[in-house]
Amino acid sequence: MQIGIIGLGRMGGNIAVRLSRHGHDVVLFDRDPATVGKVRDRTEGGRGVAADSVPDLVSKLTAARKIVWVMLPAGEITEAAVQELSGLLGRDDILIDGGNTYYKDDIRRAAQLSEKGIHYIDVGTSGGVWGLERGYCMMYGGTKDSADHIDPILEALAPGKGDVPPTPDRDKPDLDPRAEKGYLHCGPAGSGHFVKMVHNGIEYGMMQAFAEGFDIMKTKNSPALPEDQRFDLNMADIAEVWRRGSVVSSWLLDLTAEALAKNASLSEFTGEVADSGEGRWTLEAAIEESVPAPVITASLFTRFRSRTGNNYAEKILSAMRFGFGGHVEKK
Repeated sequence: MQIGIIGLGRMGGNIAVRLSRHGHDVVLFDRDPATVGKVRDRTEGGRGVAADSVPDLVSKLTAARKIVWVMLPAGEITEAAVQELSGLLGRDDILIDGGNTYYKDDIRRAAQLSEKGIHYIDVGTSGGVWGLERGYCMMYGGTKDSADHIDPILEALAPGKGDVPPTPDRDKPDLDPRAEKGYLHCGPAGSGHFVKMVHNGIEYGMMQAFAEGFDIMKTKNSPALPEDQRFDLNMADIAEVWRRGSVVSSWLLDLTAEALAKNASLSEFTGEVADSGEGRWTLEAAIEESVPAPVITASLFTRFRSRTGNNYAEKILSAMRFGFGGHVEKK
């Protein structure tokens, strides 16, 4: 298939390259022309075509149903791109937002675009800088017709079944087999980003639990404790042994072990931990639904506090964020 991609940052560029590896043609645009050239050169089989503007990108899409994937920061930048594309795409064309947009904005945009016959799909995309090789876990919302049409693109981006053991009892007609491959049509427009939003809220809580646990262990040699109760524990070794058969083994723990093996003091991190919005939106949804979410709430507030003073726990958080997403905290 042919697809246009707008926004060629850490994830957008890798998405374009992965699609080219699976035989899809990609038309590329970014506000930085040098970035466009670099990504085009990384695509395989001559399947990458550069565009010098959004209208130029749309004009180079030759399929009967044009598909454009927007991979830009949530907010005004994405909104402007969607509005521009709404005047360039035609009936039955498909506009995909693969960033971290607030799901209520998706609902509004889908309604506006449907008046012109344009299909809108929101794709919550997880995988960070590792997605090029590992594949991306995707949760998406939109009409069944448009979702079915872009299925070959999503299947190419997804990790596939790989060597993950199958879950027992999944051979039921009401369970979607695509979930086993790492991508899932969640429902109407907005549902994909909603599920991804909650995913990231859960991620906050999991990361916070690891961070606090390692901080407790590191501080076990504090002079404030009785001498016979002090332990000088090796954080890198503990992270490594937990990776091997422990019930808390996970990719987040893998990233923590990698960071600690490199530098147990984590001195390269300030511990000033940013939040990209999804945690806040998850709490807003919890409040609207009257659902208690104390763990996610505490984890978000800890990130706020980290910007006025931090400790080893916040450096653990920073190390995990750098590991999965390449996020570099401000100095």
